[in-house]
Amino acid sequence: MRQVIFAAVPGLCALVWLYGSGPLSNLLWAASQAMACEALLVKLRGHPPGQALGDGSALLTALLLALALPPYSPWWLIALAVASAIGLGKQAYGGLGQNPFNPAMVGYALALVSFPQEMSRWPLPHTLDFATGLAQVFGQAGRPDGWSQATALDVLAHNDRLTLEELWQAPVFGLVGAAGSELVNFAFLAGGLWLLRQRLYTWHAPLGMLAALGLMSLLFWNGSGSDGNGSPLFHLFSGATMLGAFFIVTDPVSGAASPRGRLLFGAGVGVLVYVIRTWGGYPDGLAFAVLLMNLAAPLIEQCLARQGANR
Repeated sequence: MRQVIFAAVPGLCALVWLYGSGPLSNLLWAASQAMACEALLVKLRGHPPGQALGDGSALLTALLLALALPPYSPWWLIALAVASAIGLGKQAYGGLGQNPFNPAMVGYALALVSFPQEMSRWPLPHTLDFATGLAQVFGQAGRPDGWSQATALDVLAHNDRLTLEELWQAPVFGLVGAAGSELVNFAFLAGGLWLLRQRLYTWHAPLGMLAALGLMSLLFWNGSGSDGNGSPLFHLFSGATMLGAFFIVTDPVSGAASPRGRLLFGAGVGVLVYVIRTWGGYPDGLAFAVLLMNLAAPLIEQCLARQGANR
């Protein structure tokens, strides 16, 4: 858990560079809520909270939520997401090692479905100072004019008339992906490669997700037309792609167990992410893709076991 948290630091630093103190305020509040919620629920279940708090899983869940939620999210939104992640996603099934779903994605998905307007308010990079951002967290001030705008994934998904060359003139687009998100994705890629080098997990799930997402975007990319849907590089370096590939689909509890199973699990997430981004109602869809594949993970392993037994 501590190595995964350490590997996420470059991505956190990139977010802080883009959005100021927002990601840090998310993290501090989410971490305190996660530790308190974990201690309370473990105690209510009749177990000593010390070991549960010491394994670092609650802190990691808080970190993933803090990275995924919009910077300067309202305090109550973070509290709701964290309580859902720890309570419904983890402790309701018996704690660490028993949860069939990724806890952070449970909390994120519930917040997204319940409060889509708040979850879509990503601030423009380099726009808010600490005092103004803190006022947003506690709802003490109205949102400044032009404070937020649609993300690149959202703009592309709802485009039906502009060519990609024309669309790329919008400030939300960068060199190959979303402006700002390119740097964040490169930072999470660097952290993920370090985790692979540490052999904390295998390459199967990350490669499966990235390869499937890249292949889907290549198959349905018809160049610069208004229905181009974005290039493979755009999809690989926009949204939460690298965070999902190296920090979420690699969850050893809610994912598949065997190497081939992990490869199929990651590929399923990649396909679903592209489907939801392109034809679904949500700009990214990583959380829903992961949760759907969490449901499919036992079936994947069962099918692979039967196939091995029939040989």
